[in-house]
Amino acid sequence: MQYTAVLLDLDGTLVDSIPDIAAAANGVLTDLKRSPLPEDVIRSFVGKGSDVLVQRLLRHTSENEHIDPEEYERAKASFAHHYARSNGQHSTIYPGVEEGLKAFKAAGCKLAVVTNKPIEFTIPLLDALKLSPYFDLMVGGNTTDQKKPHPLPFIHASNELNEPATQCLVIGDSVNDAQAARGAHMDVLLVPYGYNEGIDIQTLDADAIVSSIKHAAEWATTRSSITD
Repeated sequence: MQYTAVLLDLDGTLVDSIPDIAAAANGVLTDLKRSPLPEDVIRSFVGKGSDVLVQRLLRHTSENEHIDPEEYERAKASFAHHYARSNGQHSTIYPGVEEGLKAFKAAGCKLAVVTNKPIEFTIPLLDALKLSPYFDLMVGGNTTDQKKPHPLPFIHASNELNEPATQCLVIGDSVNDAQAARGAHMDVLLVPYGYNEGIDIQTLDADAIVSSIKHAAEWATTRSSITD
C-alpha cells in the first residue's frame, strides 16, 4: 500500500455521535429555558467543534443574530457539563469501521484520529466504544492552535507519526476534512453518511467517495496496486 498513515475524522466518519451531542445540546437549551430541537437540526450544527455548535445553537433559538457574551460562556459550560454525561452513552460505530481499521493495520499503516472534538471528549468516546487500541495517535480540536478546515491538525498528525504528507491518507465526512487535507497536501476520501453541514458531498474536492471505512481500505489497496 502506498500510504503509511491514515488520518480519520471521528464524528460522522467512525462514529454516529449525534444522539449524545443532541442530548447535550438540548440540555443547554433546557438550562436556558428554550425549547429543544430535533436531532436533524442539531446534526446540521456539527462539524467545526463544540464552540461553533453552541454558537449555532444560540443563534437558531434566538430572535436575533447577536450572541450575548455572558450567555455564550454559560452555554459553553452547560454543554461541557451535559456532554461529559452523555458522551458515549448512545453513540454507535458505523458499519465497516472495524473491518476497515483492521485492514489498514494489517497493511502496516499507522492510524490517527484527527477531530475537531476536544481531546477530553475524544478519548472517553473512543474508550467507550473500544476503538482506542486501533490508534497510534489522537488529535483533538484543542490539540493544536487551529481546527479543521485549517490544515494544521493534519500536519501535526503527520509530524507526530513521522510520516510525510504524500504518504498520508485522510478519511472524513465533510468540507472541513476535504479542505484541511488539501491544505496539508494529502489525498482524501469522503464517506457520504456523515455530518456535512447541509453541503452535498458530491460537490467537494476528494479523490473518491467511499461507502465505508472498509471500502476505503479496499480503495487504498487497489490504488496501490495500480500505481506500483
